[in-house]
Amino acid sequence: MKILVCLSNVPDTTTKVRFKDNNTSFDANGVQWIINPWDELALTRALELKEGSNGVITNVSVITVGEAFAEPTIRKALAIGADNAYRVNSIPKDAFFTAFQIAEIAKKESFDIIFAGIESSDYNGSMVGSMISEFLNISSVSSVSAVNIENNEIKVTREIPGGKEFLNVTAPLVAVVQKGIAINPRIPSMRGIMTARTKPLTVSEAVACDSLTEFVNYELPQPKGKCKMISADNVKELVQLLHNEAKVL
Repeated sequence: MKILVCLSNVPDTTTKVRFKDNNTSFDANGVQWIINPWDELALTRALELKEGSNGVITNVSVITVGEAFAEPTIRKALAIGADNAYRVNSIPKDAFFTAFQIAEIAKKESFDIIFAGIESSDYNGSMVGSMISEFLNISSVSSVSAVNIENNEIKVTREIPGGKEFLNVTAPLVAVVQKGIAINPRIPSMRGIMTARTKPLTVSEAVACDSLTEFVNYELPQPKGKCKMISADNVKELVQLLHNEAKVL
């Protein structure tokens, strides 16, 4: 079996967001880029499955749609333990475009399981995984919190309102994973960092595809108001502020 993990190259969550060109594009100057947290957990689980499969899973690959500046993020995934990587050399214009490019690579390689994080931490769209399954015309399962392989059968746990749902699914499959798929992301070892330099990274140009979304402009949220400290014995003032300013009473 072969597993493909979709990676999104996102700004570190501590990044101070800035825009340029009259707020029509993101200013990437000085930004620290990381693996999208949900994708990092998906990669961790994929590697756990490979290690516990007794040779059933032979390969874990990662894929990113992005320009050359995304390669340090890809190399980190290789250092964590992925066997090889793919990069589609293009700006990920929207979810439709990104899913289309990933599907084009997946068609050539015949992966059994494709992991996609439930969303990216920058746009929070939650669309790419399900779109990949549609482009490939294969099954998908959303809100996946656990994946196991027993007797060559894929067992999936998904979160539903009020409980959990347990499914037996046949490959090929797109698993859209969320919190719980792995406990902690793996940290690259020194050996992993060294071997990542020689692992295969295949770069291909994007296949022609229309984008369905146009970003007109961006707007930062309004700054938060100053914190007001109220004496513990001044309940009356606290109630007035909650009623008149916070409007929660």
